Formats: sequence, C-alpha cells, structure tokens
Amino acid sequence: MHRTRRFSTAGLFLAVCAALPFSSFGASLDEQLLDRLSEVAPKIDKVVLKTAINASRCAVSNGVQMPERLAVIDFSLPSSQERLWIFDLEKEELLLRDLVAHGKNSGNFESTAFSNVEGSHQSSIGLFQARESYFGKHGYSLRLDGLEPGINDLARQRAIVIHGADYVNDDWISKYGRIGRSHGCPAVDNQIVKRVVDNLKGGQLVFKYYPDQEWLHSSGFLKCDNKTLAGKNLKKSG
Repeated sequence: MHRTRRFSTAGLFLAVCAALPFSSFGASLDEQLLDRLSEVAPKIDKVVLKTAINASRCAVSNGVQMPERLAVIDFSLPSSQERLWIFDLEKEELLLRDLVAHGKNSGNFESTAFSNVEGSHQSSIGLFQARESYFGKHGYSLRLDGLEPGINDLARQRAIVIHGADYVNDDWISKYGRIGRSHGCPAVDNQIVKRVVDNLKGGQLVFKYYPDQEWLHSSGFLKCDNKTLAGKNLKKSG
C-alpha cells in the first residue's frame, strides 16, 4: 500500500515564522473559509470541517488568539485512512494530510469511546490549543491543552501530546489492516512529526471530531454559548 503525502514547502517557511506575532497574519475565520478550504481538501467531510471552523471562531471570539493554522482530526474514520489535516488559514492551503493514531481503549480499527480521565488510555475529542514543543521519551513532541471543561481539559495532566510513533505507517496497515494505537495521544508517523509539531506549536488550534451526540449538543464551542464556555479555561498564547 502506498500513500501520497500532501504537504507544501510553505510549511518550512511557516515553521521559521512561528515566532512572529499573530497580528502579522491576516487569517480570518469568515463564512467563506469553509468553501475555500473544502476546495483544497476535497477528502475531508465538509460537516467536520464546518464544525472545526465554527468551534475555532467561537474560541477566538471568547479570547483565544487567532490561529495561523488549524489541524482537524476526524476520528469517525478508521485509522487506516488519512484522517489528519493541517490547514494554513492565511494562505488557505492544505499543508498536510496523513495518518494519526487513537488510544488503545478507544477502539481497534475505529475509535468509538473517548475519555477525559487520566489512565483511561482513550483519546479525547473537542477543541485543543497546541502549546510548547519538547523532547521526551518519544522524541520531538508537542503538548496540548484541552479547552473544553469536562471533555478534554485534563489533556496536559494526562500527557496527551502529539508525538511520532513507529506504529503509524503503511507497513502496519499492510500487516494488520490498521495502524497501531497509543495511550490516548494523537501519534503520527515519525517521518512527519517535525512538520506537524513545527506547524502547530505556539498556540495553533487542534480540533478532534467524532459524532458523539452528547458532546455535539452540549459543547460550548459548538453552541457558542458563553454560559457554558467557562472562560477561565480559555488559555491565550503567550
């Protein structure tokens, strides 16, 4: 099985520019963005992308700084499919589309169970903000802060991070029909982890989707209800 990775050389430029102020870029989460990003990423479910944009817009309107880039993970897809997209919001480009793992207790081929509980070894869904990069036991990695109280806000405590893994590649799919599973982290192929981390670190947004009806109807970001956002949990980049 051979996949064609899609990424732009602009990602290298953006990695260098990551330290520039957000105000240096004119990214906008306007109503036309959905159609423009759908054109450059025709394989993403438009409903998923719309949900990610709406949640991001709500976060920005409630104090989160405008992101330069947005990552979308569609956990409704099996792990054998490329279900991670990273968009450049300023240039309205698709920077990368690739595989991403889910937690071992979230499911086998597909992820169906999610948790905010430490030690559950399950993935969590909702809106996250990517924070600082670091070198840990999995090499070059990226910390995530969950922005949704009760849904993913224990991500840092749970050590839910983006890291590379040798079980996220085509060889695993050829042998097992799926990639390997993590302890809850959205692990990616070792060959692309640097691109992923460099494009997301410093405050970019990461949206993990699954059609969980309770979350879809209660998430403050999806309803954009200030009463349920618990603004104290919204962390600005700095």
